[in-house]
Amino acid sequence: MQDKTKLQKDTKFEIHPLLAERWSPRTFSDMTVSETEIRSLLEAGRWAPSSNNFQPWRIIWGIKGSKTYDRIMKVLAEFNQSWAKNAPVLMLGAFKKTNPEGKENFHALHDLGAFSAHLTFQAQHLGIAVHQMAGLDFKAALKEFDFTDDYHVATALAIGYYGGDKSDLPEDLAKQETPKSERKLQREFTFNGNFSETNDLSDEKQPLE
Repeated sequence: MQDKTKLQKDTKFEIHPLLAERWSPRTFSDMTVSETEIRSLLEAGRWAPSSNNFQPWRIIWGIKGSKTYDRIMKVLAEFNQSWAKNAPVLMLGAFKKTNPEGKENFHALHDLGAFSAHLTFQAQHLGIAVHQMAGLDFKAALKEFDFTDDYHVATALAIGYYGGDKSDLPEDLAKQETPKSERKLQREFTFNGNFSETNDLSDEKQPLE
């Protein structure tokens, strides 16, 4: 059983414990996630920033044992179905592709990401894990949940309390089930000036190892 409070990430700078402790398991405790808790997560997402405050996100959610949960499961990629069945709650994240004037909203996917981030950090605050997924049949999801062509179903989320047993996973995934993960160093993706192959974050206080 995994204890989120014991997780120590190799952060180069101090960050909030909610961020340092968060990870994306594929096993979950069998503890129930109540509708009140789900509403708390959705409320956190509700207050995420969005371009022009359009709030283009649309969320489908279901609790394990419900028809909605089974319908979400049906549109997940087979690989994700193999472990997401462990999650007490499943969600789909969709966004409206156009703004109120009918023009393309180039920022809608970014805004859905902000919604998911807010939801994830609220979940972490409650001791609840969130594993975000890209593997789903978005066309099938559009049809299954009666979206119009003006929407795109982009992501899915598996949600539940930290815990569970690795034996619930296929053998290959059980070997991968660990809170430890690697991240690129800041020098690989940040540029204090023009974008280039090399960085200019040469301050001696910047850990570049």
